[in-house]
Amino acid sequence: MIIIGSDHTGIELKNKIKDYLKENQRRFIDVTDFPDQTGDDYPDIAQIICKQVLKNDSNIGIAICGTGIGISIVCNKIKGIRAALCVDEYMAEMSRRHNKANVLCLGARLKYFERFENVETILDAFLNSFYDGGRHDVRIQKISDIDKAKGGV
Repeated sequence: MIIIGSDHTGIELKNKIKDYLKENQRRFIDVTDFPDQTGDDYPDIAQIICKQVLKNDSNIGIAICGTGIGISIVCNKIKGIRAALCVDEYMAEMSRRHNKANVLCLGARLKYFERFENVETILDAFLNSFYDGGRHDVRIQKISDIDKAKGGV
């Protein structure tokens, strides 16, 4: 299941992505489908998305704020989340294949995303790529070890 959410700056992009997911017959849940999101904050939204992503190993998140930076920082504070801020399809693919990313972060105010076709290529790369395993397992384990030792690096 795809878990999607945004703060107020990302509502327009989120809605376009939802339409795209529907057109491509992808199942998703919008965890921030509130009538008025003007009082929201990306730290709260990130936690809502990540909590849902962690409910099932096959869940993937899409988290959107103005630049994507803030929401990616918060997502990566949550144990078990490997969030990737991607601005092209190569980053999206590699984040899944090599880093086992489970949350895609996007910036709604980025000039590159003014053309939705650019967003589509990133979505396709992220959603259609899978973890390679193998030599990357050691690195993923090191990330998990850091998660376990939070506060003591």
